[in-house]
Amino acid sequence: VEMVITSPGIPKDAPVHRLALERGLPVYSEIEAAYRIAEAPILAVSGTNGKTTVAMLLGHILRVAGRKTFVAGNVSADEVKLPLISAAMEATSKDVIVGEISSFQLEWVEKFRPKVGILTNITPDHMNRYKDFAEYCATKANLFRAQLSDDVAVISAVNQPAHAIGQRVKSRLYWFDRGNCATCDSACVEEGEVIICWGCERFRLGRAEDLPMPGTHNLENVLAASAAAIAFGIDPEAVRDAIMTFQGVVHRMEKVADLGGVTYINNSMCTNVDAAIRSLEALKRPTVLIAGGVDKGSDFGPLGASIARHARHLVLIGRDGELIGRAARQEGFDAISFATTMEEAVSVARSAAQQGDAVMLSPACASFDMFRDFEGRGEAFRIAVRNLS
Repeated sequence: VEMVITSPGIPKDAPVHRLALERGLPVYSEIEAAYRIAEAPILAVSGTNGKTTVAMLLGHILRVAGRKTFVAGNVSADEVKLPLISAAMEATSKDVIVGEISSFQLEWVEKFRPKVGILTNITPDHMNRYKDFAEYCATKANLFRAQLSDDVAVISAVNQPAHAIGQRVKSRLYWFDRGNCATCDSACVEEGEVIICWGCERFRLGRAEDLPMPGTHNLENVLAASAAAIAFGIDPEAVRDAIMTFQGVVHRMEKVADLGGVTYINNSMCTNVDAAIRSLEALKRPTVLIAGGVDKGSDFGPLGASIARHARHLVLIGRDGELIGRAARQEGFDAISFATTMEEAVSVARSAAQQGDAVMLSPACASFDMFRDFEGRGEAFRIAVRNLS
């Protein structure tokens, strides 16, 4: 054995890793191996929430601009499933690779150096994997570890943990902030318009209210992807066309149906508290929320407060759904039901919903108690909704 290339599913302290290190063998993540053989430039996206949407949108922008693009890595959106190392094998030097990169994949990197790195945000997640939030943040920072001054780091200016990482990068720093515009190297919203400043040149990409994807979180995703594309040299006109035609990603605020005046939304990829809160805020209407699954060491208190503000009814599923129910009750919210199957959850939600409401699957938990993965959970929701009609 000359080296170990590890799956991101294997924890850092696994016996195989300890044995390799004891024998002086290098341990690399799959993305490290991919980077070492890649001819194509890699644009890498990480963060707790939004990274799949940013990766898919960035891929869409590049294709609209006429570049052959491989979207790969941690991304999983129905038919889009491509390991980064497979993309690295196939892509030529004229192509582009957009990689969605998880914290697990960043645990064993050394030379991995994306031409453009994007950090969407960092909020508590995977606390069953890391000893504390600081270790999780430090792992995310590895995205920029090998970057140099001629690379670009696109980082949230408003998310404090991401901002702290941005202040330490060696690459060219490019902030995105939906509220404030800096003079140079900034992506922002000014008087309702999406503005990208590269160097000190300003590009206007259109009205934020005209973007197809709803919610402030998706506005941030658009800013991050647009900034990365323009930093990579893509024509702003192509960026403008792409962001105004991109409809979003499956299992992420995916509209499934309108039935009886109620909109049904599949947000199965929502596997943490912050994502669930921002999804509730994005709908701007009373919502019957279906939530629960396998807890990842989360603090559900903030979600309980958000449910009390935005939800009409809460339908709990899964092994740890009661933890969410407990957090909601502590905020005085008691319109809560339980369901043992997705079909039952959707049926209960339909009964609780009123005309003009939304029914949203936004679990805030992992899926592995009831389903093979979040996609299986989302497909079960789709099927249950179709059966209603």
